[in-house]
Amino acid sequence: MAKSPEEEHPQKAFGWAARDNSGTLSPFNFSRRDTGEDDVTIKILYCGVCHSDLHTAKNEWGVTSYPVVPGHEIVGAVTAVGNNVNKFKVGDKVGVGVMVDSCKKCNSCHEGLENYCPQMILTYNSFSRDGTRTYGGYSDIVVVDQNYVLRFPENMPLDAGAPLLCAGITVYSPMVYYGMNQPGKHLGVAGLGGLGHVAVKIGKAFGLKVTVISTSPKKENEAIDRLGADSFLVSTDPAKVKAAMGTMDYIIDTIAAVHPLTPLLCLLNVNGKLVTVGLPEKPLELPIFPLVMGRRLIGGSNFGGIKETQEMLDFCAKHNITADIELIRIDEINKAMERLAKSDVRYRFVIDVGNSLSKVDQNAQASRLFYFAT
Repeated sequence: MAKSPEEEHPQKAFGWAARDNSGTLSPFNFSRRDTGEDDVTIKILYCGVCHSDLHTAKNEWGVTSYPVVPGHEIVGAVTAVGNNVNKFKVGDKVGVGVMVDSCKKCNSCHEGLENYCPQMILTYNSFSRDGTRTYGGYSDIVVVDQNYVLRFPENMPLDAGAPLLCAGITVYSPMVYYGMNQPGKHLGVAGLGGLGHVAVKIGKAFGLKVTVISTSPKKENEAIDRLGADSFLVSTDPAKVKAAMGTMDYIIDTIAAVHPLTPLLCLLNVNGKLVTVGLPEKPLELPIFPLVMGRRLIGGSNFGGIKETQEMLDFCAKHNITADIELIRIDEINKAMERLAKSDVRYRFVIDVGNSLSKVDQNAQASRLFYFAT
């Protein structure tokens, strides 16, 4: 008979999990493996709330295996290391992103592209090599192979830096790979949310002219005055869109909802590149005429490998780039998810795990919020 999540491993753990496609999260007792020879055990201090967490909690992509503990923007402190660990020591501040393992043998792994490994193991909603479920960062501790742990820069705040482990690398990786980092070029950022606002900051650090493309005119002042964008384009204003046609070298599309690609393609000049990193729950329509007539390219990208993610963290630390966040307690997560579904966050929720999910108040939380689980 299969063991319960609480009995699968020796280390007791506590977090918040969704148990069905309502997406409602509630207190959850489970377990983590012991610290193996190559493992790092981490006390989680902060965890960002990614839109992927919402999709997964509600099974909007159709791949969720319940119960699921979301969270793949994890920052914490090392509490134990295995005998073979030489990269980290107890007390180090570290991060864990979207993946926690891969095969280490395929071409992708050898090239530092573990994120494209066919046997990649995700931080949550995946299965470890022993067949047990992986659980994410909405929890108190996590145990990870040292090769998938990131060193957190000393000058980077832990809370505002946490979202970089997904949002940051998801925009940094394609910008570097597709050459969208050449100073003086013109970058369009479609969508000003968790990914988009970081893309603006990274684009400016690369020396690009940056235009935010959004359906919401209310975001113009924030985009320019707060985030440093050079200009703002309301995508629902036909006259302004027409005037901007053919002016951009690149567009990074961070929109996570179904939307038309034709207006974005028409904003690109000849040989322009449109790279999509948002993950809508339904397919997008690919318009061929604007693609062919402008010799334009459409590409995609997921997050980056470990080496590139560390490079991104160091780059952001050098340029003082962090996410703009709203810090919340773990017991505020369901309200935060409701707001996230409405894009009502500027621009990333981060859970203060260390102060709101400590061992001393687990019993009190579980008792006070028991009705969530019943």
